[in-house]
Amino acid sequence: MANMFVDRARIFVRAGKGGDGHVSFRRELYVPNGGPDGGDGGKGGDVIFVIDKGINTLMDFKNVRKYKATDGEEGGKRRCHGANGKDIVIKVPPGTVIKDFETGKVIIDMADREEPFVLLRGGRGGKGNQHYATSTMQAPRYAQPGQAAIEKTLVLELKMLADVGLVGFPSVGKSTLLSKVSNAKPKIADYHFTTLVPNLGVVGLGEGRSFVMADIPGIIEGASEGTGLGLDFLRHIERTRILLHIVDAASVEGRDPIEDIEAINEELSKYSEELVKRPTIIVANKLDVLPAEEREAVLKKLRDKYEPDTKVMAISAATGEGVKELLNAAFELLKDAPDEILEFNSEISLEEYTSRVEELPYTVEKGDEEGIFLVEGPRIEKMLGYTNLEDDKGFKFFQDFMVKNGIIDELKALGIQEGDEVRLYGWSFEYIE
Repeated sequence: MANMFVDRARIFVRAGKGGDGHVSFRRELYVPNGGPDGGDGGKGGDVIFVIDKGINTLMDFKNVRKYKATDGEEGGKRRCHGANGKDIVIKVPPGTVIKDFETGKVIIDMADREEPFVLLRGGRGGKGNQHYATSTMQAPRYAQPGQAAIEKTLVLELKMLADVGLVGFPSVGKSTLLSKVSNAKPKIADYHFTTLVPNLGVVGLGEGRSFVMADIPGIIEGASEGTGLGLDFLRHIERTRILLHIVDAASVEGRDPIEDIEAINEELSKYSEELVKRPTIIVANKLDVLPAEEREAVLKKLRDKYEPDTKVMAISAATGEGVKELLNAAFELLKDAPDEILEFNSEISLEEYTSRVEELPYTVEKGDEEGIFLVEGPRIEKMLGYTNLEDDKGFKFFQDFMVKNGIIDELKALGIQEGDEVRLYGWSFEYIE
């Protein structure tokens, strides 16, 4: 398929680590022991997302999946501050929703956000030994390490922003209509599932009047349960302001227009109650194939069932009959349709999500029974959340974590003996020296 439209992508992002502080001492002529002059480390780069209106697909993220800001540089001698790391700016199309890969929760809906969004902040630079001189210790050999980098795996989902969404079963003429009335050039062929990608086009009505129309790929029954590619398609209808529901009035393939409308409405309501309430025009297409005497009967049947609640209009996308009237009616309907873009609320506290594990609290204490020790708290919970303890590499990471975070030292201070049991949230380990 030449037109590769990609509306979902998984990427890895990492902010920069803070540069370490530097340990150095002044070396001056005639000064036997110069004081500490180690400089501070630079701050790591941030991970920033921005909307780029020139992109309409997540295709780029299929080719590049890792995005890393650079680390801050180490401080230098003579109080030299290390250079800050460079931010990484990730451009996404309007309508992109950023989710956490592990939980599937929404971090932020970029929609058509004007300002950049800083997802991960780079680590703070460590302080050089110039900061640690005291009256009793004039020559400190200690400098602070830079803050660790934060890394995350994300899912980007594109939920299109369009004024008018075309819905209907495959082969009812949605692509034909869009290609005739807009600057979009969808591929058109007469078989099911022709359109596997949403196509966007701008419809100009003259006198500065225009709107964006999206041809949403053919929905099939069961789409709301994820049958076929259903959910991918329904995702794009969520942000359209009005719907044009296109049916094959000529029943070219022996389909019943009313059954089709009911089937699609059923799918829309299962996916979201809001979708069914969206202002809609029912469009009876393929009039050119119907003999004149049958036209009225088909339209009467549709109008008797759906009007006055939902307007029914007749067109032939192939010959252009009735199309201008339809576009004007859609423009009028848009005037009264809600203007605000549907935005998805954040389901994650950014502060919690981006907190560095080493800054979270934990506790180490003796259990009620002899020889049992409990290690708990957010730092432990978070570490267990991303560590596979049943894997050798994961278990090695866990052991290093216990040492680096001072937990082993605290257990020793509490008098732990070889063979005692350490419990962490449902896991238990025998302590071995």
